Amino acid sequence: MKNSKLFGWGLVHSLGVGVYVSLVALLMQNGERIFGQMNNLLGPVAILMLFVLSAAVTGALVLGRPVLFYLDGHKAEAVKLFGFTLGWLFVLLTVIILFSRIWLV
Repeated sequence: MKNSKLFGWGLVHSLGVGVYVSLVALLMQNGERIFGQMNNLLGPVAILMLFVLSAAVTGALVLGRPVLFYLDGHKAEAVKLFGFTLGWLFVLLTVIILFSRIWLV
């Protein structure tokens, strides 16, 4: 597979992680308004379940396709795609940090 296609898939996967994390952050920021105050066992259970779900979703987005490539014998492509995805995640994180520094000043 061409590097440009792997580069694009890395971008798509990292944007998927970004969108998912943004939705979870939005849910957490407005959780009390949406669900009310949870002073019982269900609040911590819900947060932990969300944590486990988030680990699975982001893990699948970052590692799913590279693992499939690796298992199909395309080891070099798997490593490149994983690297491109991590690189795009770093770029996305950098943009978010810079944007928040500019926006919050």
